[in-house]
Amino acid sequence: KNVVPEKYLDEKTEYHLQPSGKFVAGGPKADAGLTGRKIIVDTYGGWGGHGGGAFSGKDATKVDRSASYAARWIAKSIVKAGLARRILVQLSYAIGYPEPLSITVFTYGTGKKSDDELVTIIRSNFDLRPGCIIRDLKLKRPIFQKTAAYGHFGREDDPDFTWEKPKKLKI
Repeated sequence: KNVVPEKYLDEKTEYHLQPSGKFVAGGPKADAGLTGRKIIVDTYGGWGGHGGGAFSGKDATKVDRSASYAARWIAKSIVKAGLARRILVQLSYAIGYPEPLSITVFTYGTGKKSDDELVTIIRSNFDLRPGCIIRDLKLKRPIFQKTAAYGHFGREDDPDFTWEKPKKLKI
């Protein structure tokens, strides 16, 4: 049975089905998702898109944590550059593939450039492979205990929160 309409398929279509291999434990027995839901309130004050993975308790090699920080860094950089007043950055990864499968932005009508142009700017200014995010944001330092209280974002005055300092973009 066809589940993806033909209009969404072309010669560049790739399927990623369980790229990490066999998935043995799943459902509530393995992950009830409570940490992920609580992190929204703790971090975003009750507003924010969420894919289900929490970053507390995970090291920086897990994109649940490092890519969340990178998305914040990107969003702050886009706003600081005057390219949008408001932006949501979505990064989608598959285990075993270092590049994001998807980068999506929503500017809620505040963008000075199209969403496609903003994604091009993001791709040319940020290396979003996990190892590069770790390098660029200096995530190997022992800084994560600070995130256990008062959230992961909005702490511009703390130099350990490198994702809070916008990057100067080459446009």
